[in-house]
Amino acid sequence: MMKCSKCNSPDGVQRAGFIRGRQRYFCKLCDYHFIDQKLPRTPERRSHQTTISDVAKVLGVAPSTVSRALNGHADINTNTRQAILEVARQLDYQPNLLAQSLKSSATHTIGVVIPDIERPFFATCVSGIQQVAAEAGYRVMICQSKESYEMEVSNVQALLASRVDGLLICHARETENFDHVKQHASRGIPIVHFDRVCDEVNSAQVVLDDWGGAFAIVEHLIQEGCRRIAILAGPESLLISRQRLGGYLNALHHYKLPVEPALQVHSNFQPEAALAALDQWLALPEPPDAIFCINYRNAFDIMQALKQRGLRIPEDIAVVGYGDEFLAALVEPGLTTVNLHPYRLGQQAARLFLEQVQQKERFQPRTFVVSGDLVIRKSSLKGQGGVFALGI
Repeated sequence: MMKCSKCNSPDGVQRAGFIRGRQRYFCKLCDYHFIDQKLPRTPERRSHQTTISDVAKVLGVAPSTVSRALNGHADINTNTRQAILEVARQLDYQPNLLAQSLKSSATHTIGVVIPDIERPFFATCVSGIQQVAAEAGYRVMICQSKESYEMEVSNVQALLASRVDGLLICHARETENFDHVKQHASRGIPIVHFDRVCDEVNSAQVVLDDWGGAFAIVEHLIQEGCRRIAILAGPESLLISRQRLGGYLNALHHYKLPVEPALQVHSNFQPEAALAALDQWLALPEPPDAIFCINYRNAFDIMQALKQRGLRIPEDIAVVGYGDEFLAALVEPGLTTVNLHPYRLGQQAARLFLEQVQQKERFQPRTFVVSGDLVIRKSSLKGQGGVFALGI
Protein backbone atom coordinates (compact mmCIF):
# COMPACT_ATOMS: atom_id res chain seq x y z
CA MET A 1 0.00 0.00 0.00
CA MET A 2 1.42 3.38 -1.01
CA LYS A 3 2.01 5.91 1.77
CA CYS A 4 2.07 9.66 1.28
CA SER A 5 5.67 10.89 1.15
CA LYS A 6 4.63 14.02 3.13
CA CYS A 7 2.26 12.82 5.87
CA ASN A 8 3.29 9.12 5.70
CA SER A 9 -0.37 8.02 5.76
CA PRO A 10 -1.87 5.60 3.24
CA ASP A 11 -5.47 6.58 3.96
CA GLY A 12 -5.92 9.39 1.44
CA VAL A 13 -3.57 8.24 -1.33
CA GLN A 14 -4.93 7.67 -4.86
CA ARG A 15 -3.37 7.30 -8.32
CA ALA A 16 -3.20 10.47 -10.43
CA GLY A 17 -1.75 9.52 -13.83
CA PHE A 18 1.87 9.28 -14.99
CA ILE A 19 4.82 11.65 -15.28
CA ARG A 20 7.77 10.57 -17.49
CA GLY A 21 6.60 7.00 -17.28
CA ARG A 22 6.29 6.96 -13.47
CA GLN A 23 3.11 6.62 -11.41
CA ARG A 24 1.87 9.92 -9.94
CA TYR A 25 -0.15 9.97 -6.69
CA PHE A 26 -2.34 12.49 -4.80
CA CYS A 27 -2.93 12.57 -1.06
CA LYS A 28 -6.35 13.96 -0.20
CA LEU A 29 -5.41 14.37 3.48
CA CYS A 30 -2.65 16.89 2.88
CA ASP A 31 -3.54 17.98 -0.67
CA TYR A 32 -0.15 16.85 -1.97
CA HIS A 33 1.02 15.34 -5.28
CA PHE A 34 4.05 13.05 -5.33
CA ILE A 35 5.75 10.41 -7.51
CA ASP A 36 6.71 6.89 -6.52
CA GLN A 37 10.47 7.05 -6.13
CA LYS A 38 10.95 3.33 -6.67
CA LEU A 39 12.20 2.32 -10.11
CA PRO A 40 9.45 0.66 -12.13
CA ARG A 41 9.67 -3.11 -12.06
CA THR A 42 10.47 -4.73 -15.39
CA PRO A 43 7.41 -6.78 -16.31
CA GLU A 44 7.93 -10.52 -16.29
CA ARG A 45 7.57 -12.37 -19.55
CA ARG A 46 4.47 -14.52 -19.57
CA SER A 47 4.02 -18.06 -20.83
CA HIS A 48 0.65 -17.18 -22.34
CA GLN A 49 -0.21 -14.54 -24.92
CA THR A 50 -0.21 -11.13 -23.24
CA THR A 51 -3.61 -9.49 -22.92
CA ILE A 52 -4.72 -5.90 -22.37
CA SER A 53 -5.54 -6.90 -18.78
CA ASP A 54 -1.93 -8.01 -18.23
CA VAL A 55 -0.65 -4.60 -19.34
CA ALA A 56 -3.25 -2.82 -17.20
CA LYS A 57 -2.32 -4.87 -14.11
CA VAL A 58 1.36 -3.94 -14.34
CA LEU A 59 0.59 -0.23 -14.54
CA GLY A 60 -2.36 -0.21 -12.16
CA VAL A 61 -4.76 1.31 -14.68
CA ALA A 62 -8.06 0.14 -16.12
CA PRO A 63 -8.00 -2.22 -19.17
CA SER A 64 -10.17 0.33 -21.00
CA THR A 65 -7.39 2.91 -20.54
CA VAL A 66 -4.86 0.52 -22.08
CA SER A 67 -7.21 -0.23 -24.97
CA ARG A 68 -7.75 3.46 -25.73
CA ALA A 69 -4.01 4.15 -25.52
CA LEU A 70 -3.13 1.30 -27.88
CA ASN A 71 -5.76 2.48 -30.36
CA GLY A 72 -4.49 6.07 -30.32
CA HIS A 73 -7.45 7.78 -28.62
CA ALA A 74 -6.83 11.48 -28.03
CA ASP A 75 -8.30 11.47 -24.51
CA ILE A 76 -5.25 9.63 -23.07
CA ASN A 77 -2.46 11.68 -21.50
CA THR A 78 0.77 11.58 -23.52
CA ASN A 79 2.85 10.30 -20.61
CA THR A 80 0.26 7.65 -19.79
CA ARG A 81 0.23 6.49 -23.39
CA GLN A 82 4.02 6.26 -23.50
CA ALA A 83 4.10 4.20 -20.30
CA ILE A 84 1.44 1.82 -21.66
CA LEU A 85 3.22 1.42 -24.99
CA GLU A 86 6.50 0.69 -23.23
CA VAL A 87 4.99 -2.01 -20.99
CA ALA A 88 3.14 -3.49 -23.97
CA ARG A 89 6.46 -3.68 -25.83
CA GLN A 90 8.21 -5.34 -22.88
CA LEU A 91 5.43 -7.90 -22.54
CA ASP A 92 5.38 -8.48 -26.33
CA TYR A 93 1.69 -7.66 -26.51
CA GLN A 94 0.05 -8.63 -29.82
CA PRO A 95 -3.53 -7.70 -30.74
CA ASN A 96 -6.04 -10.55 -30.57
CA LEU A 97 -7.21 -10.72 -34.19
CA LEU A 98 -10.06 -13.07 -33.35
CA ALA A 99 -11.38 -10.71 -30.68
CA GLN A 100 -11.12 -7.80 -33.09
CA SER A 101 -12.97 -9.75 -35.75
CA LEU A 102 -15.82 -10.53 -33.35
CA LYS A 103 -16.18 -6.81 -32.80
CA SER A 104 -15.78 -5.62 -36.39
CA SER A 105 -16.98 -8.79 -38.23
CA ALA A 106 -13.86 -8.58 -40.46
CA THR A 107 -10.32 -9.96 -40.06
CA HIS A 108 -8.78 -8.68 -43.30
CA THR A 109 -7.64 -12.25 -43.88
CA ILE A 110 -8.16 -14.30 -47.04
CA GLY A 111 -8.31 -18.09 -46.88
CA VAL A 112 -6.64 -19.88 -49.80
CA VAL A 113 -7.04 -23.58 -50.58
CA ILE A 114 -4.76 -25.14 -53.20
CA PRO A 115 -4.10 -28.77 -54.16
CA ASP A 116 -0.32 -28.88 -53.62
CA ILE A 117 2.05 -26.13 -52.42
CA GLU A 118 5.07 -28.12 -53.68
CA ARG A 119 3.99 -27.69 -57.30
CA PRO A 120 5.55 -24.54 -58.79
CA PHE A 121 2.29 -23.61 -60.53
CA PHE A 122 0.29 -23.36 -57.29
CA ALA A 123 3.16 -21.80 -55.34
CA THR A 124 3.39 -19.07 -57.97
CA CYS A 125 -0.40 -18.57 -57.86
CA VAL A 126 -0.11 -17.98 -54.10
CA SER A 127 2.67 -15.43 -54.67
CA GLY A 128 0.38 -13.48 -56.99
CA ILE A 129 -2.44 -13.63 -54.44
CA GLN A 130 -0.21 -12.43 -51.61
CA GLN A 131 1.14 -9.50 -53.62
CA VAL A 132 -2.32 -8.09 -54.32
CA ALA A 133 -3.63 -8.92 -50.83
CA ALA A 134 -0.69 -7.28 -49.04
CA GLU A 135 -1.09 -4.07 -51.04
CA ALA A 136 -4.73 -3.96 -49.92
CA GLY A 137 -3.84 -4.57 -46.25
CA TYR A 138 -4.96 -8.21 -46.17
CA ARG A 139 -3.22 -11.27 -44.78
CA VAL A 140 -3.35 -14.69 -46.43
CA MET A 141 -3.89 -18.07 -44.74
CA ILE A 142 -2.90 -20.99 -46.98
CA CYS A 143 -4.06 -24.62 -46.80
CA GLN A 144 -3.28 -27.45 -49.19
CA SER A 145 -5.57 -30.39 -49.89
CA LYS A 146 -2.87 -32.70 -51.30
CA GLU A 147 -5.46 -33.57 -53.98
CA SER A 148 -7.74 -35.05 -51.29
CA TYR A 149 -11.46 -34.24 -51.19
CA GLU A 150 -11.70 -34.92 -47.45
CA MET A 151 -8.72 -32.68 -46.68
CA GLU A 152 -10.19 -29.95 -48.87
CA VAL A 153 -13.44 -30.04 -46.88
CA SER A 154 -11.44 -29.94 -43.64
CA ASN A 155 -9.40 -26.98 -44.92
CA VAL A 156 -12.52 -24.99 -45.78
CA GLN A 157 -14.02 -25.67 -42.36
CA ALA A 158 -10.79 -24.69 -40.55
CA LEU A 159 -10.38 -21.44 -42.47
CA LEU A 160 -13.96 -20.33 -41.92
CA ALA A 161 -13.71 -21.28 -38.24
CA SER A 162 -10.74 -18.89 -38.12
CA ARG A 163 -13.14 -16.22 -39.42
CA VAL A 164 -11.40 -15.46 -42.70
CA ASP A 165 -13.29 -12.86 -44.73
CA GLY A 166 -13.68 -15.26 -47.65
CA LEU A 167 -12.09 -18.02 -49.73
CA LEU A 168 -9.99 -18.40 -52.85
CA ILE A 169 -10.14 -22.06 -53.80
CA CYS A 170 -8.66 -24.39 -56.42
CA HIS A 171 -10.31 -27.79 -56.06
CA ALA A 172 -8.55 -31.08 -55.45
CA ARG A 173 -8.39 -33.70 -58.16
CA GLU A 174 -10.71 -35.95 -56.11
CA THR A 175 -13.39 -33.32 -55.54
CA GLU A 176 -16.71 -34.08 -57.24
CA ASN A 177 -19.07 -32.97 -54.44
CA PHE A 178 -19.13 -29.22 -53.83
CA ASP A 179 -21.60 -28.98 -50.94
CA HIS A 180 -18.87 -27.72 -48.60
CA VAL A 181 -18.54 -24.63 -50.83
CA LYS A 182 -22.20 -24.22 -51.74
CA GLN A 183 -23.39 -23.87 -48.15
CA HIS A 184 -20.99 -21.03 -47.43
CA ALA A 185 -21.59 -19.26 -50.73
CA SER A 186 -25.33 -19.30 -49.98
CA ARG A 187 -24.59 -17.43 -46.72
CA GLY A 188 -22.94 -14.61 -48.67
CA ILE A 189 -19.32 -15.48 -47.88
CA PRO A 190 -17.11 -14.17 -50.73
CA ILE A 191 -15.72 -17.08 -52.74
CA VAL A 192 -13.50 -16.99 -55.82
CA HIS A 193 -12.59 -20.11 -57.76
CA PHE A 194 -9.35 -20.25 -59.75
CA ASP A 195 -7.86 -22.78 -62.18
CA ARG A 196 -9.96 -25.80 -61.12
CA VAL A 197 -13.38 -24.29 -60.78
CA CYS A 198 -16.91 -25.39 -59.89
CA ASP A 199 -19.86 -24.59 -62.13
CA GLU A 200 -22.33 -25.56 -59.40
CA VAL A 201 -21.57 -22.40 -57.41
CA ASN A 202 -22.39 -18.92 -58.70
CA SER A 203 -18.98 -17.50 -57.86
CA ALA A 204 -16.36 -15.35 -59.53
CA GLN A 205 -13.84 -17.47 -61.43
CA VAL A 206 -10.37 -17.10 -62.89
CA VAL A 207 -9.67 -19.79 -65.45
CA LEU A 208 -7.03 -20.63 -68.01
CA ASP A 209 -7.74 -20.74 -71.72
CA ASP A 210 -7.20 -24.50 -71.68
CA TRP A 211 -9.11 -25.09 -74.89
CA GLY A 212 -7.16 -22.44 -76.81
CA GLY A 213 -3.82 -23.52 -75.39
CA ALA A 214 -4.39 -27.18 -76.30
CA PHE A 215 -5.49 -26.19 -79.81
CA ALA A 216 -2.33 -24.11 -80.29
CA ILE A 217 0.05 -26.82 -79.12
CA VAL A 218 -1.57 -29.51 -81.32
CA GLU A 219 -1.62 -27.09 -84.25
CA HIS A 220 2.12 -26.61 -83.76
CA LEU A 221 2.69 -30.39 -83.87
CA ILE A 222 0.66 -30.66 -87.07
CA GLN A 223 2.68 -27.84 -88.64
CA GLU A 224 5.82 -29.79 -87.74
CA GLY A 225 4.51 -32.71 -89.79
CA CYS A 226 3.00 -34.89 -87.03
CA ARG A 227 -0.09 -36.84 -88.08
CA ARG A 228 -0.64 -39.42 -85.33
CA ILE A 229 -0.81 -37.35 -82.16
CA ALA A 230 -1.60 -39.15 -78.91
CA ILE A 231 -2.95 -37.33 -75.85
CA LEU A 232 -2.44 -38.25 -72.22
CA ALA A 233 -5.42 -36.56 -70.62
CA GLY A 234 -6.41 -36.39 -66.96
CA PRO A 235 -9.48 -37.72 -65.13
CA GLU A 236 -12.66 -37.32 -67.20
CA SER A 237 -14.35 -35.62 -64.23
CA LEU A 238 -11.75 -32.83 -64.22
CA LEU A 239 -12.92 -29.77 -66.16
CA ILE A 240 -9.44 -28.74 -67.31
CA SER A 241 -8.92 -32.27 -68.66
CA ARG A 242 -12.11 -32.06 -70.72
CA GLN A 243 -11.21 -28.61 -72.03
CA ARG A 244 -7.69 -29.55 -73.07
CA LEU A 245 -9.01 -32.70 -74.71
CA GLY A 246 -11.58 -30.53 -76.50
CA GLY A 247 -8.85 -28.25 -77.87
CA TYR A 248 -6.90 -31.30 -79.04
CA LEU A 249 -9.91 -32.79 -80.83
CA ASN A 250 -10.86 -29.47 -82.42
CA ALA A 251 -7.35 -29.06 -83.84
CA LEU A 252 -7.55 -32.52 -85.41
CA HIS A 253 -10.95 -31.70 -86.94
CA HIS A 254 -9.73 -28.32 -88.16
CA TYR A 255 -6.82 -29.91 -90.02
CA LYS A 256 -8.92 -32.88 -91.17
CA LEU A 257 -6.91 -35.51 -89.32
CA PRO A 258 -8.62 -38.70 -88.12
CA VAL A 259 -9.64 -38.98 -84.47
CA GLU A 260 -8.45 -42.34 -83.09
CA PRO A 261 -9.79 -43.45 -79.69
CA ALA A 262 -6.68 -45.65 -79.24
CA LEU A 263 -4.54 -42.50 -79.10
CA GLN A 264 -6.60 -40.98 -76.27
CA VAL A 265 -5.88 -42.11 -72.69
CA HIS A 266 -7.29 -40.68 -69.46
CA SER A 267 -5.03 -41.03 -66.43
CA ASN A 268 -4.65 -39.89 -62.83
CA PHE A 269 -1.42 -37.99 -63.62
CA GLN A 270 0.71 -40.56 -61.78
CA PRO A 271 4.00 -41.67 -63.45
CA GLU A 272 2.95 -45.31 -63.59
CA ALA A 273 -0.22 -44.36 -65.49
CA ALA A 274 1.84 -42.37 -68.01
CA LEU A 275 4.21 -45.32 -68.56
CA ALA A 276 1.29 -47.72 -69.01
CA ALA A 277 -0.17 -45.42 -71.67
CA LEU A 278 3.18 -45.24 -73.45
CA ASP A 279 3.50 -49.04 -73.54
CA GLN A 280 -0.04 -49.21 -74.93
CA TRP A 281 0.78 -46.74 -77.73
CA LEU A 282 4.12 -48.30 -78.65
CA ALA A 283 2.38 -51.69 -79.00
CA LEU A 284 0.05 -50.33 -81.71
CA PRO A 285 0.65 -51.46 -85.31
CA GLU A 286 1.32 -47.80 -86.09
CA PRO A 287 2.61 -45.97 -82.98
CA PRO A 288 2.08 -42.22 -82.55
CA ASP A 289 4.61 -39.74 -83.92
CA ALA A 290 3.82 -37.22 -81.15
CA ILE A 291 2.54 -37.31 -77.58
CA PHE A 292 0.68 -34.42 -75.93
CA CYS A 293 0.67 -34.63 -72.11
CA ILE A 294 -1.82 -32.21 -70.57
CA ASN A 295 0.34 -32.30 -67.41
CA TYR A 296 3.98 -31.23 -67.85
CA ARG A 297 5.24 -33.68 -65.20
CA ASN A 298 3.88 -36.59 -67.23
CA ALA A 299 5.77 -35.21 -70.22
CA PHE A 300 9.00 -35.63 -68.22
CA ASP A 301 7.96 -39.23 -67.38
CA ILE A 302 7.31 -39.98 -71.06
CA MET A 303 10.59 -38.42 -72.22
CA GLN A 304 12.63 -40.44 -69.75
CA ALA A 305 10.87 -43.66 -70.71
CA LEU A 306 11.37 -43.02 -74.44
CA LYS A 307 15.10 -42.52 -73.90
CA GLN A 308 15.30 -45.76 -71.92
CA ARG A 309 13.66 -47.55 -74.88
CA GLY A 310 16.20 -46.11 -77.31
CA LEU A 311 13.76 -43.78 -79.07
CA ARG A 312 14.82 -40.31 -80.18
CA ILE A 313 12.97 -37.11 -79.28
CA PRO A 314 11.63 -35.56 -81.47
CA GLU A 315 12.90 -37.55 -84.49
CA ASP A 316 11.00 -40.75 -83.56
CA ILE A 317 8.33 -39.24 -81.29
CA ALA A 318 7.79 -35.58 -80.45
CA VAL A 319 6.70 -34.77 -76.89
CA VAL A 320 4.88 -31.68 -75.63
CA GLY A 321 3.55 -30.76 -72.19
CA TYR A 322 1.21 -28.19 -70.67
CA GLY A 323 2.37 -25.78 -67.97
CA ASP A 324 5.84 -24.24 -68.09
CA GLU A 325 8.43 -24.31 -65.29
CA PHE A 326 12.19 -24.05 -65.09
CA LEU A 327 12.75 -27.82 -65.56
CA ALA A 328 11.12 -27.63 -68.99
CA ALA A 329 14.10 -25.62 -70.26
CA LEU A 330 16.69 -27.78 -68.47
CA VAL A 331 15.73 -31.26 -69.73
CA GLU A 332 17.33 -32.48 -72.94
CA PRO A 333 15.79 -31.84 -75.34
CA GLY A 334 13.97 -28.78 -73.94
CA LEU A 335 10.24 -29.40 -73.54
CA THR A 336 7.71 -27.56 -75.69
CA THR A 337 4.87 -26.42 -73.47
CA VAL A 338 2.46 -23.60 -72.59
CA ASN A 339 3.33 -20.89 -70.07
CA LEU A 340 0.14 -20.50 -68.04
CA HIS A 341 1.16 -17.31 -66.20
CA PRO A 342 0.15 -18.56 -62.71
CA TYR A 343 1.31 -15.32 -61.02
CA ARG A 344 -1.12 -13.36 -63.16
CA LEU A 345 -3.85 -15.89 -62.38
CA GLY A 346 -3.31 -15.47 -58.62
CA GLN A 347 -3.30 -11.69 -58.91
CA GLN A 348 -6.60 -11.64 -60.76
CA ALA A 349 -8.22 -14.05 -58.27
CA ALA A 350 -7.26 -11.73 -55.40
CA ARG A 351 -8.52 -8.67 -57.27
CA LEU A 352 -11.91 -10.29 -57.87
CA PHE A 353 -12.11 -11.15 -54.16
CA LEU A 354 -11.37 -7.56 -53.11
CA GLU A 355 -13.90 -6.28 -55.62
CA GLN A 356 -16.53 -8.60 -54.18
CA VAL A 357 -15.77 -7.47 -50.60
CA GLN A 358 -16.01 -3.82 -51.58
CA GLN A 359 -19.18 -4.08 -53.66
CA LYS A 360 -20.95 -6.65 -51.44
CA GLU A 361 -24.54 -7.19 -52.68
CA ARG A 362 -23.86 -5.17 -55.84
CA PHE A 363 -21.11 -7.57 -56.97
CA GLN A 364 -21.92 -9.62 -60.08
CA PRO A 365 -19.84 -12.83 -60.34
CA ARG A 366 -17.97 -13.13 -63.62
CA THR A 367 -15.29 -15.30 -65.21
CA PHE A 368 -11.87 -13.91 -66.07
CA VAL A 369 -9.83 -15.88 -68.62
CA VAL A 370 -6.02 -15.92 -68.52
CA SER A 371 -4.42 -16.78 -71.87
CA GLY A 372 -1.12 -18.63 -72.00
CA ASP A 373 1.87 -18.48 -74.32
CA LEU A 374 3.11 -21.34 -76.44
CA VAL A 375 6.82 -21.88 -75.71
CA ILE A 376 8.42 -23.99 -78.43
CA ARG A 377 11.57 -25.95 -77.64
CA LYS A 378 13.43 -28.82 -79.30
CA SER A 379 11.20 -31.66 -78.05
CA SER A 380 8.71 -30.91 -80.84
CA LEU A 381 10.93 -29.52 -83.61
CA LYS A 382 11.31 -32.19 -86.25
CA GLY A 383 14.69 -31.34 -87.80
CA GLN A 384 14.55 -27.71 -86.61
CA GLY A 385 16.09 -25.82 -83.71
CA GLY A 386 15.77 -22.72 -81.59
CA VAL A 387 13.36 -21.42 -78.97
CA PHE A 388 10.63 -18.84 -79.53
CA ALA A 389 7.21 -17.91 -78.14
CA LEU A 390 3.86 -17.35 -79.82
CA GLY A 391 0.94 -15.60 -78.14
CA ILE A 392 -2.24 -17.67 -77.99
